Amino acid sequence: MALIQQVVLNSRPGKNGEPVAENFRMEEGCLPEDLQEGQVKVRTRFLSVDPYMRCRLNEDTGTSYLLPWQVSSVVDGGGVGVVEESKHQMFRKCDVVTSFSWPWQSQAIVDGKILTKLDPELVDGHLSHFLGVVGMPGLTSLLGVREKGHVKPGTNQTMVVSGAAGACGMLAGQMNKNSHIILCGQISQYNKDVPYPPTLPPHTEGILKERNITRERFIVLNYSDKYDTGLVQLSQWLKEGKLKVRETVVKGLENIGAAFQSMMKGGNIGKQIVLVSEG
Repeated sequence: MALIQQVVLNSRPGKNGEPVAENFRMEEGCLPEDLQEGQVKVRTRFLSVDPYMRCRLNEDTGTSYLLPWQVSSVVDGGGVGVVEESKHQMFRKCDVVTSFSWPWQSQAIVDGKILTKLDPELVDGHLSHFLGVVGMPGLTSLLGVREKGHVKPGTNQTMVVSGAAGACGMLAGQMNKNSHIILCGQISQYNKDVPYPPTLPPHTEGILKERNITRERFIVLNYSDKYDTGLVQLSQWLKEGKLKVRETVVKGLENIGAAFQSMMKGGNIGKQIVLVSEG
């Protein structure tokens, strides 16, 4: 059995509590020597910590498309890594792969069904970008603006981002008459036991009606048919220098809890990444 490092959920902060690094703990685990048919052994390169994960700390996430993390079980989220061994026909040794359900471990044996093969050329070898600009945050920004922003080429429109330091906000780039609010994430409300999206005070509702301002919720998971073309477009803009990207990188799996706590308090500029292992 091969020894590995892994992160499990140590405790819950409570619905109205602020997450702390101590909600997670490091443990030593082990992997079996042999793979079963369809399994893939991967080495973790990068892990992502994101605001949506706050609801997974609760016993009830409040939504149907996210499951809660279980106490004393390994935590999972977005990750990128390298195949070390494979018994799945779609993957070979040294392939770069990603998953939205990547275990917070130094190495892992996973079902090949959860993995997607990546082309490092899309990000010029900068693999962490698959968790940011050429990943779900990039798609959220691109498709959110395209699908809900009512953008009209050639017109004098203004875009305002209320949270421009995060992974999506730094990429997305509204509040006049006949304008549109794209509601996608409200990190300032995630530590409160309130419905999402939170209800607006009567005064604010009045302003929206008076100025003919729409307020629409956007969920990127509803636009999966546009992912492939969206990622190609994001990659092209990145290579052309049309997208400027910043990352906050924390080194070491043992520091992922602190990275999550910092991200929830606004300690990151751009995408918060945890570097688990070097190339």
